[in-house]
Amino acid sequence: MSEAARSLLQRWGASFRKGTDFDSWGQLVEAIDEYQILARHLQKEAQSQHNNSEFTEDQKKTIAKIATCLELRSAALQSTQSQDEFKLEDLKKLEPILKNILTYNKEFPFDVQPVPLRKILAPGEEEHLEFEEDDEEGGAGAGSPDSFPARVPGANEGTLLPRLPSEPGMTLLTITIEKIGLKDAGQCIDPYITVSVKGAAIFFEFKHYKPKKRFTSTKCFAFMEMDEIKPGAIVIELYKKPTDFKRKKLQLLTKKPLYLHLHQTLHKE
Repeated sequence: MSEAARSLLQRWGASFRKGTDFDSWGQLVEAIDEYQILARHLQKEAQSQHNNSEFTEDQKKTIAKIATCLELRSAALQSTQSQDEFKLEDLKKLEPILKNILTYNKEFPFDVQPVPLRKILAPGEEEHLEFEEDDEEGGAGAGSPDSFPARVPGANEGTLLPRLPSEPGMTLLTITIEKIGLKDAGQCIDPYITVSVKGAAIFFEFKHYKPKKRFTSTKCFAFMEMDEIKPGAIVIELYKKPTDFKRKKLQLLTKKPLYLHLHQTLHKE
């Protein structure tokens, strides 16, 4: 085994275990990101030219199929209806295959086919790409039939993770994403919202897959200031990408009144 191949397999193995660990712990957003990023790297290697690859054509086919399984598990985690379609236990069966890809010569355990290369973009990377602008005059009003209800795993059954144990003097915040108003929301593929805390604001980024360009992109974002943290419902505006964590150059997504609808619950000992 060449040093380059050994290094690749070590990195892939570490990423695979990181994703399945997140999955096991119930950190589904992190697991989805890890699975999709690893799938992108595997697909890129599987589609590389012979002279630029450390692997044979048969090995690259197996690598591509592992990438497909990562995509399937990622998709399952993003739908409340299909989490059992490709289970974590099934995905874990592929770890020894990936680790021993150079000597693996058995039939692949799942009937899957390679999928097209998908590019996952880092925050802010979209601003350097050409992309079609949404029609500012179009769009569905919040609460209209085209508003997109939250479809994160567990959205209909409760929270993704158990509520943190409270401590004396500590106030915990639970945010429920109720719905988001978007134009042509029903056409978004693999949609999900990431939540992050940057300094003095909580950010919500709506992401979806663009099949023509083969990458997962941020469609829009919203944020909530710390002084907006209070019990009950809150409606916040949607802004054009890229996500502006410094909140200096904000542009509304459309001229229509489109919003992200949230509900906050405060827990205090």
